[in-house]
Amino acid sequence: MPRLAIIGMGKMGRAVEQLARERGFEVVARLNKGDAITRASLNEADVAVEFTTPRAAPGNIKAAIEAGCPVVVGTTGWHESRASVDALAMEKKGALLVAPNFSPGIAAFGEIVKEAARILKTMPGFDAHIIETHHAAKQDTPSGTAKALEETTAPVWGTNIPVTSVRVGSVPGKHEFLFDAPFEQIRLVHSARDRRVFAEGALHAARWLIGRTGVFSMHDVIAQR
Repeated sequence: MPRLAIIGMGKMGRAVEQLARERGFEVVARLNKGDAITRASLNEADVAVEFTTPRAAPGNIKAAIEAGCPVVVGTTGWHESRASVDALAMEKKGALLVAPNFSPGIAAFGEIVKEAARILKTMPGFDAHIIETHHAAKQDTPSGTAKALEETTAPVWGTNIPVTSVRVGSVPGKHEFLFDAPFEQIRLVHSARDRRVFAEGALHAARWLIGRTGVFSMHDVIAQR
């Protein structure tokens, strides 16, 4: 049974904890804001899952790497620190997996919208737009998933794709891709109905990361299923 540390006991951390035992993990550390991340506090975990805030994430990840613990990161909004975090992981021969979204469906959704973009870019009159909707407490705008969808689809579409962000209520996550023409519209939508879909994916990624060295994404996990 892999030993799991959870860094960040907010809504996502609690969702990971609830599924962990059912998915064959033993939770050996639960770390919150202000808790030091050390070899001792990680309690010999085989892997850590980090869901905190954009401000806290870089320091948390670096501390886990320094402690020799592989870490799966679901926090978004800390892109400016990504290069230094990746460099430390490589320097320490650590293991790091970062994903803006752990949903298996969103990986498929990304491929679907790229194919739609490839087909529609040759047709007259179509424009593209992304709308992402999340709960009111989400701090980063646009979402990491929306950024990733835009970054991977824009080269196929041939130009940047605008993103509109909506923050309301308790929506776990909804991403819409609109292809609009004067007389018709195509709307592709991925809706997460429960945060447990992200917890499930994070645990799958955590199990996959154990024993590996390097910097990875969910594309690596999916490619080697």
